[in-house]
Amino acid sequence: MAFGSFEGPYSFASRFEEGEGTNPEELIAAAHAGCFSMALANRLAQAGHTPERVQTEARVHLEMTNDGPRISKIELHTEVEAPGLDEQTFLEHAEAAKAGCPVSKALAAVPVIELHARLV
Repeated sequence: MAFGSFEGPYSFASRFEEGEGTNPEELIAAAHAGCFSMALANRLAQAGHTPERVQTEARVHLEMTNDGPRISKIELHTEVEAPGLDEQTFLEHAEAAKAGCPVSKALAAVPVIELHARLV
């Protein structure tokens, strides 16, 4: 299964400077946030807690090392509205979604993937 590719401003300046456009890390962040949100919404629905809203932002940290640039950390910030869901159950499902989404698995070489989950 293949999906489209990105079209738009994409350059060295948009990656390492203040140039306009996007960069690979922003695209990874978008993919990770989308995948995690889908995985979490599905897990909650299967457990009988269909969410009214799942909103996730991923922040990808790129650092310069002696070996060149590397992704050192990804932060997943998510807010979920799901009536009747308790905090502990929510956090268990959020951690399982983080571990189980295909993009998280693909990014397993990233040293730190933090989850900041808030039930609202």
